[in-house]
Amino acid sequence: MLQIIPLIVLKKTINYMRTKIVMAMVLLVGFSSLAQSKKWTLEQCVEQALNNNIQLKKGELSLELQKEDIETAKANFLPNVSGSASHSYNFGSYIGQSGNRISADSQRNSFGINTSVTLYNGNRNKLTLEQVRRNLEVGVLDLATQKDDISLLVVNYFLNVLFNKENIKVAKEQITISQKQLANMSMLIEAGTRPKSDLFESEASLGNDEEKLVTAENNLSLSLLSLAQLLQVSHVGFDTQDVAIEISNASLTQSDTEAIYQKSKGIRAEIESAELKVDNTTTDIAIAKTGFLPTVSVGGGVGTSYQHRLGTKDERLVIDPDTGSMNYVPNGFGKQLEDNLGYNIGLNVNVPIFSGFRNKINVSKAKIRKDIALYNLEDEKIKLREKIERAFVDSRAAMKQYEVSLKSLKSQEESFKNAQQSYSLGVMTSFDFDQVRNRMVAAQSSLINAKYNYIFKTKLLDYYNGIPIVIE
Repeated sequence: MLQIIPLIVLKKTINYMRTKIVMAMVLLVGFSSLAQSKKWTLEQCVEQALNNNIQLKKGELSLELQKEDIETAKANFLPNVSGSASHSYNFGSYIGQSGNRISADSQRNSFGINTSVTLYNGNRNKLTLEQVRRNLEVGVLDLATQKDDISLLVVNYFLNVLFNKENIKVAKEQITISQKQLANMSMLIEAGTRPKSDLFESEASLGNDEEKLVTAENNLSLSLLSLAQLLQVSHVGFDTQDVAIEISNASLTQSDTEAIYQKSKGIRAEIESAELKVDNTTTDIAIAKTGFLPTVSVGGGVGTSYQHRLGTKDERLVIDPDTGSMNYVPNGFGKQLEDNLGYNIGLNVNVPIFSGFRNKINVSKAKIRKDIALYNLEDEKIKLREKIERAFVDSRAAMKQYEVSLKSLKSQEESFKNAQQSYSLGVMTSFDFDQVRNRMVAAQSSLINAKYNYIFKTKLLDYYNGIPIVIE
């Protein structure tokens, strides 16, 4: 049967739900505004990227695996201990505990504990432990190299955002100039000093500048999206802290690539990693040579058993040596385990005589791997030198480009000021004025590009010199 809800109760319920919904929307908007109000600094971006990068997380897990390899290598020094237990049925004849053959069905239990430990195997265990420990060091260094690469990428993306923000400022300034130009042109046309066709040219210039602003804003949105994706955060409301970068004096703090290379060679993780890999191949050779050496191990064990003839009691026949009388005594499970308890200990020596030339081949392969590792080390050094030399040449070129762009902009700004005066007096046409202004805009864009290119290239050179990258 349907239950009719009183109207007053229904109204209260609706009002209550409406209040909850409004509160939830207020809280949601509040949290959204809080999330959007945050502006990321470069340091926060780098930290976020290093914490969220999937490849780095996989690299950290690989280090955990290498730590477990160390524990495995340590376990090679410990003795092996194993226990055994068995239960079996025998149908037919069997050898009894007295040594006689008995034709009957029986069951048997046996228990044992055995242990063995390697005393000597050509120091293979020691060498293996050294190798896996070195592998962990290599893994740490390789992970540090990945972190450096990601940090540089974040810096590049961050500077690209700042670059696009400055382009937007330039685009807005040009819109302001065009608006003033349009207003001035309207007054000149009303005064009858300029033809109405000039108004259309001014409007077209304003429209062109507005289009450039849309393009600049789109470029900024794309650069913010790229940075947000690199940090693996939501791009909604994502923004970076505004940093006013001014270059008071463009110069290079380093003048010699050789000094940078020598310093960088001693601190770069990829070089140290390659050196450790060479050391590991030396250990590989030593491990391979242990195949020619004997292995010495010692072992021991304890065991006991229980035997039962099916369908009979656990008894044992005992003959008195003095009287010759024969008696059956209990011989149950516990008694048999105690009587049958035995121990063993032994030394085992395994001397390799012929292995189908496998040991010799293993040594040869290990020596080849060392040669490859040496070439890899040399290759890493060559790559590092090339990167430093390229960074130095790029920094010097960027510095010169910045100086030229700065000088060009100053000239274009003076030319633009004169053009503005001529245009305001009606001496210069809209077409000629736009030509002067376009040259100034091009000079501004060129300077912005040269500035950020100079900043990144010089920061990259500092990075190879062991100087932390800071954007101020």
